[in-house]
Amino acid sequence: MGITKSDYFTDQQNELAILAKAIGHPARIAIIEYLLKVDSCICGDIVNELPLAQPTVSQHLKELKNAGLIKGNVEGVSICYCLNETGFDKIKTFFETVNNHLEDKRKQCC
Repeated sequence: MGITKSDYFTDQQNELAILAKAIGHPARIAIIEYLLKVDSCICGDIVNELPLAQPTVSQHLKELKNAGLIKGNVEGVSICYCLNETGFDKIKTFFETVNNHLEDKRKQCC
């Protein structure tokens, strides 16, 4: 089997790219914002909050879950979703590193 382009990058770089891609759609941002707002695990309410069909919302939830940004637990016939802190910690660490570098540069550069 041949080498893929992702093999040229570190595991951390590939993981961050997956996380960034997962939040790279406005519907997924809206889902995350809704989960922040309700601050609890929710089941069927997400579809009512977005101007999208149920299968489309399900696909966006699947992408967020596969990236590790949300968790889903089966409760009866429903899946209840909440934010996954681990995924967001990785994004936070990356942006903190970028921000710290920029703050240091501000002191040194134009």
